[in-house]
Amino acid sequence: MNRPVTRLCAHHLEGMSYRDADLVEDLMGKKTFTEVLFSQIMGREARPVDLRIVDVVLVTLMEHGLTPSAIATRVIYMSAPENLQGAVAAGLMAVGSSFVGTMENCSLLLERIVYAKDPEAEARDIVQGYRSSKKPLPGFGHHLHKPDDPRALKLLELARAEPDLKGEWVNALTLLARMVDEIYGRHITINATGAVAALLGELGVPTKLMRGFAVISRAAGLVAHVAEEQESPSGRFIWDTIDREIPYVGAGKSAHHQED
Repeated sequence: MNRPVTRLCAHHLEGMSYRDADLVEDLMGKKTFTEVLFSQIMGREARPVDLRIVDVVLVTLMEHGLTPSAIATRVIYMSAPENLQGAVAAGLMAVGSSFVGTMENCSLLLERIVYAKDPEAEARDIVQGYRSSKKPLPGFGHHLHKPDDPRALKLLELARAEPDLKGEWVNALTLLARMVDEIYGRHITINATGAVAALLGELGVPTKLMRGFAVISRAAGLVAHVAEEQESPSGRFIWDTIDREIPYVGAGKSAHHQED
């Protein structure tokens, strides 16, 4: 068994190294957060196009209102206000296959199309398979944004305007969207995470790492929810609303459960 090594960071008496860069001399005051996170995750220097795409992805995924992740953060912060990081961590646990982190599942489908000998046939097989199984198609549909998700439209517009992107992943998503509308017989929007999957794919981000960018972005948004919770608390209101609106019906009797 080979001895494990790390290429990410090392500290020594006189400083610290991030990969091949000296933190103090090469990075602090000279590189942006996005530049450093990209090089740390991807193991290469970020090109200007990488920074533009990653920045717009991070901004897009930071917020979507009082979603499950934000609600979890606010309620946990109400319960343990001394533990800000616990509240943020609770919200990040909601970044998964249903909300925020769904670009991972869409990316798996786009990979199939990008590397297929017959991309159109592959896209058709994917959509027919999902329709037959009656499963939600990753990257498509949104319960609030209709007929289109404006975030997805803007993301794809920005990607198509980048001459340094090959366009293979964006084209795969466009093809998949065309098949969705054709086979379902109606227009179903590409959602933001579907577009994010295509954009990160264009940068060479591995599918299994894509959700990490959602985690980085949403963490910032959840800190903002904590900040608002400090100024205008809503956690107790959320709890009281649930307590009022979801009645206890155990054993066929009406009862009121008591506060801890």
